[in-house]
Amino acid sequence: MRVALYLQDLHPLRDGMEYARYAEDRGFEAVWQAESRLVREATVPMAAYAAVTSRVKVGAGVVPIWTRNVGLLAATFATLDDLAPGRVLLGLGAWWDPLARKVGIDRRRPLRAMRETVEATRRLLAMERVTYHGDFVHLDDVEIDVVHGDRTPRRVPIYIGATGMQMMELAGAIADGVLLNYMVEPKYGERALAALSAGAERAGRTLDDVDRPQLVVCSVDRDRSLALDRARELLTQYLGQQPHIMRASGVDPDLLDRIGEVLTWPAGPEEIRRAMRLVPDDVVQQITASGSPDECRAKVEEYLAAGSTCPVLYPVGDDVRLMIDTFAQ
Repeated sequence: MRVALYLQDLHPLRDGMEYARYAEDRGFEAVWQAESRLVREATVPMAAYAAVTSRVKVGAGVVPIWTRNVGLLAATFATLDDLAPGRVLLGLGAWWDPLARKVGIDRRRPLRAMRETVEATRRLLAMERVTYHGDFVHLDDVEIDVVHGDRTPRRVPIYIGATGMQMMELAGAIADGVLLNYMVEPKYGERALAALSAGAERAGRTLDDVDRPQLVVCSVDRDRSLALDRARELLTQYLGQQPHIMRASGVDPDLLDRIGEVLTWPAGPEEIRRAMRLVPDDVVQQITASGSPDECRAKVEEYLAAGSTCPVLYPVGDDVRLMIDTFAQ
């Protein structure tokens, strides 16, 4: 089984470097770094993980398409490829409101913006000289301006972080892979695969041409109740603040409404604690891999059976090595 590690901001960055090294030693294929909220930018941790490993792939899971000029985006990932040749994965996402709106970004026509970003970035990473005039991307005779060094095309696969089915179809048509979101129940994969297949077919491809790693919140502890509570805190925050995850999760809409009445963005610790009391154990286990090691492995198998090609496990809790060991190859 392919397996990967996902790190966000729960653990100090230097600890993350140790976890990346340990995951590599235990047979994990990749380490993905989040850039979802205004808390930790992705590319600095990616460079840190790449510097202390030699084999594991290092992915952005995912960087917003709105916050970096496409030329700088391509140059950044070409630079990362210089550090870790052939090991860098570029994940792109359309971000989410209300966060994007609060920092002045108008997420209009995200499908078009994503298509243009993927097309232009791929050509730049191929070391082409690019002229591109779209609705969102404008390049006039631009290239990655390597004067001293390697000018060969960079092998950086592009993944789209998709939750909605229209973005899923686009990923099936143009991306090397899709990074499926977390806090969704396994049967969400049925709709995702149908949309990916439709997009791939229109582009003359098949589903097998699209890699499908899936983020999975994984809270494993020998103390089962502690494992569930740690996952409950995280998923309560996301279900209350991120509408795209709420819609895709499969959780009872009445429960989502009650959570939303308590949580806003950003949420303080007391708000989160009050909202957590609304979330029962069965909902925690519905959309996360939480509990004993055996329970977590069984839940991950459900995501694989639903069409994921590689679980990307987000460790919740202090004993990250236990989670890595639980899924070690």
